[in-house]
Amino acid sequence: MTPTTAWRRLHGEAGEGRLRASLASFRRWLHRCVPERADRAQAARVTVRRPDPPPGEEGQVDYGALGLWPDPQTGRRRLVHAFVLVLAHSRHLFARAVLRLDHATWLACHAAAFAFFQGAPRRLVPDNLKSGVVRPDLYDPRLNRGYAELAQHYGCLIDPARAKHPRDKPRVERAMPFVRDSFWRGRAFGSLEEVNTALERWCLEEAGRRVHGTTGQRPLDVFRLAERPALLPLPAAPFEPAVWTQAVVGRDAHVQAGGAWYTVPYPYVGRTLAVRLTATLVQCYAEHRLVKTHPRVPKGHRRTDWDDYPPHKAAFFRRTPEWCRAQAAQLGPAVGAAVGAAVEEGTLAGLRQAQGLLRLAERYGTARLDAACARALAFGDPGLRTVRTILERGLEGGAAPPAPAAVAAGAYLRGPAELLAARLAGPRGGDAPGREEART
Repeated sequence: MTPTTAWRRLHGEAGEGRLRASLASFRRWLHRCVPERADRAQAARVTVRRPDPPPGEEGQVDYGALGLWPDPQTGRRRLVHAFVLVLAHSRHLFARAVLRLDHATWLACHAAAFAFFQGAPRRLVPDNLKSGVVRPDLYDPRLNRGYAELAQHYGCLIDPARAKHPRDKPRVERAMPFVRDSFWRGRAFGSLEEVNTALERWCLEEAGRRVHGTTGQRPLDVFRLAERPALLPLPAAPFEPAVWTQAVVGRDAHVQAGGAWYTVPYPYVGRTLAVRLTATLVQCYAEHRLVKTHPRVPKGHRRTDWDDYPPHKAAFFRRTPEWCRAQAAQLGPAVGAAVGAAVEEGTLAGLRQAQGLLRLAERYGTARLDAACARALAFGDPGLRTVRTILERGLEGGAAPPAPAAVAAGAYLRGPAELLAARLAGPRGGDAPGREEART
């Protein structure tokens, strides 16, 4: 145990055996009476400086807190972190201020750093953040799949530092307080874009041109002369950051990813799939096998492919008015007219009628259905109930109903002379005297 733990246990005992000396006195006694313990403690404080790696060989990566920043847009004070990547040979560094420490920001900062250096180091030594390393291990670390894709795209290796061993990446650890003290403190910025513009200029003009305390040289000069030609060249195609997550397929055959919902084939209901999200695509994998690809939609929206459902479950939703008109045109002109009249209503009941008319062809055939629709149209009632009755009774082959004959009716018109004569004739029988005068 440590000397502090031993002192606390001895100091906390009750009775005569209780240690009354202070912790400092106990440490002095321990170092005098147990010299091998003092030697081990002294040996633990000895730092073995590793030689600088060759140019372009290693880049050390880490996050560090800069401080609170009053956001002008929201009026709140927000904690700002700095992403820092230091090239181990030249000590040239890239820094970017961020407000979030998620996986997408981690990948975007790496791509920006490689563009800043115009190349990539052969080996990256990051800290064990969940954005990059899912499970830290000295021999078999498990990397985030998006981070592994970035390393494969740029051709570099990822060698995470050991857990709780910051001295595995000392160059970036020392750079964090330098960025905080030399750049951040005592300055005010109006936006995050303004912060990063000033930070990139600071990396070139101040941090890059200072005389480094260890190497005794200017990092920017060493970078341009030795390390820049040794970096891996950037690929021709730009890197597309991808975020990997896991999602369970719900009973509606949808998975939730990135705040939206996407369908997958219904046999995967209840299973957990790996989902890869880019700026434009969403891909679902089952045990490293691609099972579905969707274009990405905004948060709160759904992307549904009816082919992912069983046919009998998705039949109604797939048969839109346009689909009904197209199918009816293939069955005959009378069917097309009847279906068109049904969907013109613009109601769900009219869509159901159109689908019902089309299903009659499966039972009675195309020719009979077209003849029945023609007879129903002649009667002026091309509804589903009428067409089905005609087919059930076998009346589709009968003659069309005769057109109603026009009836000529003579008009009975009375001229003003007859009206005047009726007025002069006096009251009719049964009328009270004086009533005709009142009417007049």
